[in-house]
Amino acid sequence: MRFYLFFIVMFSFVSSFAQLPKGFVYVKDVIPDLDVELRYFSTHNFVGIPIEGYVLHKLILTTQTAEALKRVQEELQMQNLCLKVYDGYRPQRAVNHFRDWARDIGDTLNKQAFYPEIKKQYLFAEGYIATRSGHSKGSTVDLTLIDGNMGNPLDMGSDFDFFGKASWVNYQSITDKQKENRQILQRIMLKHGFRNYSKEWWHFTLRHEPFPNTYFDFPVE
Repeated sequence: MRFYLFFIVMFSFVSSFAQLPKGFVYVKDVIPDLDVELRYFSTHNFVGIPIEGYVLHKLILTTQTAEALKRVQEELQMQNLCLKVYDGYRPQRAVNHFRDWARDIGDTLNKQAFYPEIKKQYLFAEGYIATRSGHSKGSTVDLTLIDGNMGNPLDMGSDFDFFGKASWVNYQSITDKQKENRQILQRIMLKHGFRNYSKEWWHFTLRHEPFPNTYFDFPVE
């Protein structure tokens, strides 16, 4: 009897821990071979520490977005390319963490790597930091392309999360090959129902997203 009660308690704990809101999925359950590197779960980001709300290295998106990404991945694989995802659903508490960091003008530890040409106090005005993010609606994703053999990211002319004109989709002061790589990514994402953000070549949102007016705050776990 005690064992049975223990089993019920443990099952309830695990179920509640892994449960997502209706309409959301763990993307690896939909695309098992997807390359995922959640930068905000690590210290490799513009803040320099793991971001609040990223409890586990689990990519979460709305079901429709994950299914659209699967179609992108399948078409890319026919070209010996794959997706690499840096971020998907982002809880509001993480956005708040970015906001608080941006307001701390004295913290410029990673300025040279991520925003060398912009003074930190202008990150809000320039549109790189905001008090709300489309990521919190669950249908926005940050990603790049990798080659299908070695898994190396294609050269896009700037790093992910670089705050500056070099990250703008139509930035011209990059090589022809870098422009071509950006256009491959742009074309296939737009083809499969995503819209881009002109200042970030890596940023895409599913058109007709299922929760256009809801900013979620459940943790990434």
